[in-house]
Amino acid sequence: MKHICIASTSTLHGSGYLEYLLEELKLLFKAADTILFVPYARPSGITHDQYTENAKTAFTSIGKNVLGIHECANPVEAVKQAKGIFIGGGNTFVLVNQLYKNQLIEPIREAVLNGVPYLGTSAGSNICGLTIGTTNDMPIVYPPSFRTLGLVPFNINPHYLDPVASSKHMGETRETRIKEFHKFNTQPVVGLREGSWLDVKGDSITLKGNLKARIFEHEKAAFEVEPGTELNQLK
Repeated sequence: MKHICIASTSTLHGSGYLEYLLEELKLLFKAADTILFVPYARPSGITHDQYTENAKTAFTSIGKNVLGIHECANPVEAVKQAKGIFIGGGNTFVLVNQLYKNQLIEPIREAVLNGVPYLGTSAGSNICGLTIGTTNDMPIVYPPSFRTLGLVPFNINPHYLDPVASSKHMGETRETRIKEFHKFNTQPVVGLREGSWLDVKGDSITLKGNLKARIFEHEKAAFEVEPGTELNQLK
């Protein structure tokens, strides 16, 4: 049975890395001693080793070990042997390009569908959807395909932001961008606000956290859903 945590972000303002999710992660990874971490989304700023150290620090606080996939001689075999998988944030295009390069899309999908618990934050959440067509990131590299894991039957927009009424910014809002997406694509899109996540257990998909999510469906008006709402009907 699938058990997935699809989180909008790894870090909330004023808290540490993954801190707001730690109680959830204790449950998600309760049967996993070691988490396989995929740091591919970070194109600059920190190295894969440094990024992995951040993950190690967070998971040590709940008694878990972390292994960076870049440390493994055979990434595909590392996924096949994994008891838990975490893919962190950064640039979604960079992440997807590296996953395709290392032939990891199908092995990760198969592992998660077979019950290996998965945590995604930001870019790692984008790839849980059908495509990465609703990411906020710049396409700084060109992956072979925008199709990703398809673990849920819709697209995701992490870090969803509402328009600020007092702002003088005249550019496009997130809602405008998602409506543009729906001129050419029909799958629903879930706008996940910071501090929210989707808890996926088998066929059940439930919004968790303290904030509502905004739902966009093709040729329909956008609407809000409360925490605790099941989103199984979105297709």
